[in-house]
Amino acid sequence: MAERGKLYGIGVGPGDTELLTLKAVRILESVPVVFSPKSSKEKESIALSIVKPVIEGRDDYKKLMLVEPIFPMIEDKEELEKVWTSASEMIAQYLDTGRDVAFITLGDPSIFSTYSYVQKKLKGAYDIETVPGITSFTACAAARNEALVEQNDILSVVPKIDDRLNDVMEYSNAIALMKASRNMRKLELKIENNKRTTDIYSVQNCTRENEKIIDGFSKDKPYLTTTIIKLDD
Repeated sequence: MAERGKLYGIGVGPGDTELLTLKAVRILESVPVVFSPKSSKEKESIALSIVKPVIEGRDDYKKLMLVEPIFPMIEDKEELEKVWTSASEMIAQYLDTGRDVAFITLGDPSIFSTYSYVQKKLKGAYDIETVPGITSFTACAAARNEALVEQNDILSVVPKIDDRLNDVMEYSNAIALMKASRNMRKLELKIENNKRTTDIYSVQNCTRENEKIIDGFSKDKPYLTTTIIKLDD
């Protein structure tokens, strides 16, 4: 029986290929299988577009096994569970034949990543290594040339605005609002009118060629939109 392969969960950063870590590049230059989930058959994976210059530069590129499973953007937990199970079983088949697999994901694998669900299903049965990547919110701060937090400030990373907002704002000095495209104007106004709010800016497509920095909340909200909210002590 062949020795089992190793699973790498690789964070590919927010968009700029040059922001891939040296370790990520090294693995992607040699791994025989790359898993690149996408939301539908018609859409290209953004994560794949980031690593393409690396993998297409390989001498053995034609031999590379590129697998693009569909991870639909739905909220049905039962259906999502089926998707994660199917993807995990597919990865396990490659690992069982001794082939290493790189699962690429936007930003960092430990922050709101679909990789984490596959990781949990395979953990303990296979050798797994997670390679961190640059997050969208740190890239956004860099694009604005401003610090996110200083000294004893508290940074909160929030997936969406909901009824937890008041508690989050009470104890935070800065909020990184992920998936800003899903939030409602009514709640955005609540943040804008908060007496502690000092600055709000949004970044669309951070580090990509079409990057756009906007003061306040973004009215048109592409999928890759992150909002940073700064609050007084």
